[in-house]
Amino acid sequence: MSKPVSVLLVTSEVYPFLKASELADLCYAHSLGTREVGHDIRVMMPKYGYISERKNRIHEINRLRDIPIPVGPEAYPATVKSSSINNPRVKVQAYITTNVNFLDARKGALADNTTGKEFADNDERFIFYNRTVMESCQLLGWFPDIIQCVGWQTALVPAFARTLYANEFKKTKIIQTITSFEEQGVFPLGSLKKTGLPEAALAAARYKNKMNFLRAGIAYADAITTLSPGYAAELNESKEWKTNWASLIDKKLKIVGVPHGIDMMQWNPRTDPFLRSKFDVKDSSNKTRVREQLQRAAGLKVNGSSIVATFLGPLTDDYGADALITAIPALVKEGVQVIIAADLPTDQKKTLDALVKKNQGMLSVLYSVDEEFVHNAIAGSTVWLKPSRTEASGQYQRCAMVYGTIPVVRVTGGIAEGLTDVNEKAGTGNAFLYKKADAADLVKTMSRVIAAHAEHELWEKLVGNAMTTPVGWALSAKPYDEIYRNLVKDTK
Repeated sequence: MSKPVSVLLVTSEVYPFLKASELADLCYAHSLGTREVGHDIRVMMPKYGYISERKNRIHEINRLRDIPIPVGPEAYPATVKSSSINNPRVKVQAYITTNVNFLDARKGALADNTTGKEFADNDERFIFYNRTVMESCQLLGWFPDIIQCVGWQTALVPAFARTLYANEFKKTKIIQTITSFEEQGVFPLGSLKKTGLPEAALAAARYKNKMNFLRAGIAYADAITTLSPGYAAELNESKEWKTNWASLIDKKLKIVGVPHGIDMMQWNPRTDPFLRSKFDVKDSSNKTRVREQLQRAAGLKVNGSSIVATFLGPLTDDYGADALITAIPALVKEGVQVIIAADLPTDQKKTLDALVKKNQGMLSVLYSVDEEFVHNAIAGSTVWLKPSRTEASGQYQRCAMVYGTIPVVRVTGGIAEGLTDVNEKAGTGNAFLYKKADAADLVKTMSRVIAAHAEHELWEKLVGNAMTTPVGWALSAKPYDEIYRNLVKDTK
């Protein structure tokens, strides 16, 4: 067997410590799946103030206490703590960065959970976190073969590793993973000097007279990945990338899209600890009970035969929230119950509150839902809504299929990968796909759903199709193994 590769996965969130988005599930599946393949993968993330140290069994490591981390002219203490990510088969070491001011005192990751407003010092918070990654490796005496940086929040790590810590990480290969090209970590130009990076790195991180985290990461990475082949193809061919970003990297270096699967031990309707009523592909009758439980929890009229359509994610135009909100009156008129579960309050809260008041028992809008609700929503819904204008991959549409919840997806990025549009006559397909990013096309597609749902045998066939679609981490294991080994091969 080939020698295992050592990997440090650096992220802003990972389940079970935090789930601010689907990225947390993706990083969870990635870490456990990579460990199962045999690699020595460890994970690092920040501990925001609402993460419980007791619940997550986070404890101190003596040699990683009160590490002075420079941000601008000041130094702030970081204490990096230890925990683990587990399933019954494997365990992954996790390092959790703490700090009183930047992290522990904040009840939110990027934004305040109560108001939805982004923290004004996110530049300093993530400069601080990125620098702790370097210092932690030094103090541990562990310089992994690969550091994979996920999202703009980690994109200063490549610049630090190749400049201020070049000698220590000279054998380490670095991957920058783009989670969303729309989210680049853009701050005022003055933020550059707070990094302490040398002039060449500051120049790389400067874009359109602003500081740009993601640009620094791409400039210093040995490989660039994103969360699906479809999204990678979109970026590689986009005018913005070809005109203003491709010149940062070697001409031979393309964005590589990796298909992502889910952890099948975390998402399994037969064993899911969050469900009071279990079911599987052989007997999915208890799904009706879960739907009724979901309706009660969401404050909807309880009727197990109703169509429940659920959207869970940021209420932004990128995720198609505006199209969904516009479509709500038409959907409710057709008897569809709608659940919207958002991570944070937004400017659309007043509009949504008015819609809820007007459509009592048919529309539910919830904020900051817990993991139990997420599992019951995925298990109990009839369809899972993904009206995104742009999205790299997502995980929930894959989780939904395992539970017999049919995705309704606008085709963009990588969210439709592994999905096949329903053919009502043939009884084939596992999702309802559409192309236009507007309310009209969403309503039109939901009309197909309503018609198919009315035909019991057809709907049961579609549920079976979805539940038997391969969506596990096996989709990702081989591509990542190849990327890691090819990068390490270059250093041997």
